[in-house]
Amino acid sequence: MTTLQIKRADIAGCGLSALCLAHCLALPLLTSFAPMLGAAFEAEWVHWGFVAFALPVAMLAFVRPGVTQTARVMGAMGLMLLIAGAAEFPSHDLETPVSVTGALLLAGAHLVNVLRPGHRHTSSGDKP
Repeated sequence: MTTLQIKRADIAGCGLSALCLAHCLALPLLTSFAPMLGAAFEAEWVHWGFVAFALPVAMLAFVRPGVTQTARVMGAMGLMLLIAGAAEFPSHDLETPVSVTGALLLAGAHLVNVLRPGHRHTSSGDKP
């Protein structure tokens, strides 16, 4: 994987985390204006859809040489919390805070990868 592809995976991960945050935080507002729209976005498949997109992007970004342990731990914790939120664990009432925390951890982990000073992603396709 080239440096550009790795950086794009991290940027895509930040974007997906931002979409997840927008979904979680804007849903109460949407529901107050348009209850039918709010009900559509509350559907279980939406939450599992975010998880389905987040898993492969996180794998590309965090399961490779050169990633800091901090980024890996933050990413793993973020993914676990997103899965817990989608599964409504520990309860439906905690779904939003659990999901928001997971999205923030994932975004932070991707930012650690992108912004790490002096960090150079390495792969066989990179040039010095």
